[in-house]
Amino acid sequence: MVAQRTREVGLRVALGARPADIRHLVLSGGFALVGAGLAIGLATALASAQFLGALVFGVSRTDPATFAAAGSILTCVAFVAHWVPLRRALAVDPTVALRHE
Repeated sequence: MVAQRTREVGLRVALGARPADIRHLVLSGGFALVGAGLAIGLATALASAQFLGALVFGVSRTDPATFAAAGSILTCVAFVAHWVPLRRALAVDPTVALRHE
């Protein structure tokens, strides 16, 4: 998503947007998708826990620590996946972005 919007980010910076505004725009949009994915994943995991409970030994079917750890890891990975392209997009020279459009 960020890589596709690199030109837009360059234009926004050229028109006076602060880097903090760009970070907020990109991260809020990305984490809306992450939140929806985590909610759907949690619901699916809880629904399938009774079927998969026989395959996992020593852990309860709805172990909160396991769900919290998985959610935290996925959130951290999503943050890095958004942060790296965002830093690259913010490094685009605004004049180059304006010339391209």
